[in-house]
Amino acid sequence: MRQAGISEAGLRATGGWLSGERRQSDRTQEGYVEDLSRWVAWCMIRGINPAGASAEYADNFAKSMRDAGLASATRARRLSAASSWLRYLLRLEVASLNPFDDMERPKIPPRSATRGMSEEELNRFLAYAQQRESARTYALLSLMAATACRVSSVTGAQLTGISEDSGHRVIDMPVKGAHFQRFVLPAVTVDALSAWRAERGDEPGHLFITVSGKPLDQPAVFRTVRRVAAGAAIPQANALSPHSIRHTVLTILHDRNYPTHVIQDLAGHADSRTTRRYDLARGSLDRSPANDLGAIFAAGISRYASGFGA
Repeated sequence: MRQAGISEAGLRATGGWLSGERRQSDRTQEGYVEDLSRWVAWCMIRGINPAGASAEYADNFAKSMRDAGLASATRARRLSAASSWLRYLLRLEVASLNPFDDMERPKIPPRSATRGMSEEELNRFLAYAQQRESARTYALLSLMAATACRVSSVTGAQLTGISEDSGHRVIDMPVKGAHFQRFVLPAVTVDALSAWRAERGDEPGHLFITVSGKPLDQPAVFRTVRRVAAGAAIPQANALSPHSIRHTVLTILHDRNYPTHVIQDLAGHADSRTTRRYDLARGSLDRSPANDLGAIFAAGISRYASGFGA
């Protein structure tokens, strides 16, 4: 940022911004830094100070992301990060304006558009892989389901990433932002990986490899998901993708009322709003806490059944 022309006061202010209430966790801070860096880098290339750019440049930055075909959620998140940063710098009088104020932002669909599976369909999908597919395929799909990881994480996973931590069998896999995340492996996935490792051998390298020893690539995983889904008689098999497994798992966790922050940590989302897009039942009247509140109040009122007296 110093190379981009940000003053020392601006750098100090950026530290204050990152430590704000909405950016307390390390993962959230990393997400904001990554998103803000896109604006800073865009300005640097054009010789513009990111803390002094005009609204015209902000609009052009937004257009460049549209032209690059980035998803609405990604564009909105990066614009929001830059605006939040500049708003903070403006409050500390380190910046003179926030060019993102009053900008038209991309509309984000309230729910993920990815086609997923029901919990029962995912169970049938995994059972078919266990009984009818190779040890590698079952281990691959079991790992994806147990961690809700992105396809890039599983294709980038290394054999040496599997270890023990705090009494858990775990695996470290690459995630967005050139970082690694540690995932707990449930017993069913440990067993699946053990069967695959017995065939693969213990030669260091990518966890999932082909017969020739090359790393399994993402197109191969895509084809595997659709082939197994078709074999398991999943009706929407030809519309599924590796991301469908992630989508399904996150939806199941929402349906089972896991706290949003727990699901967010598993998914590696910088913003909880992204996590909530997988909550397909959000707003459902069946989830209303009204009946629970009523029971709490009724129990409390009953303690005063004898009355307050005169």
